[in-house]
Amino acid sequence: VQLQASGGGLVQAGGSLRLSCIASGSVSSVVFMGWYRQAPGKQREMVALIANTGSTNYGGSVKGRFTISRDDAKNTIYLQMNSLKLEDTGVYYCNAYKTGIGVGNYWGQGTLVTVSS
Repeated sequence: VQLQASGGGLVQAGGSLRLSCIASGSVSSVVFMGWYRQAPGKQREMVALIANTGSTNYGGSVKGRFTISRDDAKNTIYLQMNSLKLEDTGVYYCNAYKTGIGVGNYWGQGTLVTVSS
């Protein structure tokens, strides 16, 4: 599975951004996709996950502000980020978990989100 993330950038606090992640390759056996982020000097943390059933899960700090969605026809997931805060700054990584042959986690290259005051 190959993942290509895009949409990061510089935004003022309170603003919005939308990230996209296009999956290619053996996507039929992907059961979860999502977003993780890593701020400078901190560990990578889960931001949002979406299952192939459509169920979602969010990290506590983004609930009510971020929305993850998927377009299966385009093999793409999105992360709509609203009411951005300074602490949302970090590199956002797209993730996919695949079953079957090649089971495991796959990661995209990361896209930088910088929230300024």
